[in-house]
Amino acid sequence: MIEVLVVDDDTRVAQVNAAYVEKVPGFHVAGEAHSAAEALRQLEALPRLDLVLMDHYLPDETGLAVVQEMRRRGHQTDVIMVTAARDISTVQAAMRHGALQYLVKPFAFAGLRAKLEAYAELRRTLDGGGEAEQAEVDRIFGALSAPSEPGLPKGHSPTTAELVRQSLMSAEGPLSAQEIADRTGVSRQTAQRYLKLLERTGRARLTLKYGDAGRPEHRYVWATRA
Repeated sequence: MIEVLVVDDDTRVAQVNAAYVEKVPGFHVAGEAHSAAEALRQLEALPRLDLVLMDHYLPDETGLAVVQEMRRRGHQTDVIMVTAARDISTVQAAMRHGALQYLVKPFAFAGLRAKLEAYAELRRTLDGGGEAEQAEVDRIFGALSAPSEPGLPKGHSPTTAELVRQSLMSAEGPLSAQEIADRTGVSRQTAQRYLKLLERTGRARLTLKYGDAGRPEHRYVWATRA
C-alpha cells in the first residue's frame, strides 16, 4: 500500500480528498493535517509515509515552505501539490522544489485518480532498480504526464488546461483569449489553443463581439453559463 498524508487547511476538503484517495486501489490515508506545523509533526511521527498531497494555502505557512522544510530535514517523501493556487510563479516554484505533480482545485475524483494512478505507475517503474536505457528514462519521466482529464490531446498540459478551465468557470461573462492570458499568465496563443480545445469538446461556447470596424472578437463562455 502507498501511504498518503493529506494536508489541507479546510477539514472538510481534507476529508473529501482523503475519501478520494481511499477509493483508489493500492492507496491508504496514513493521516491528515490542517496546518504547516501539523504536517511537519505528522511527517516525524508516522512510521512510514510515501506521498503527501500538499495544499499551498495553510494558516501558518505555505505548502511550498513545508516542502522546503521537509527537504531540509532529510525527508524525501514524494509530494503532489493539491491547491487553488494557479499563478504560474507558484507552479514553477513547486517544480523547482521537487513536487511531482500539481492538481488545481476544484477537481473531480477522476482528476485526482489520474494523478495517483500515474504516481503508482512511476513507483512500479522505479522499483525495478538497475540501469536504464534512454527509452526507459523517457518512460520514467513520462509516467506522471498522464492527462488529468480523459481525452486531453498529446502535447497539451493538464495544468494549463485546468488554469484556462478555471478562469472560464469563474468568469461572470465571456472572455477573450487575451483576457484568459492575462488571468493565467500564459501567452495569448496558448490561451487560444486551449480555448479552441474546450470549444471542440463542448465545454465552452464561442460568442462573437462586434466592434465598430474590423473582424469580430472571439470570446468564450463556459458551456453551463451560455
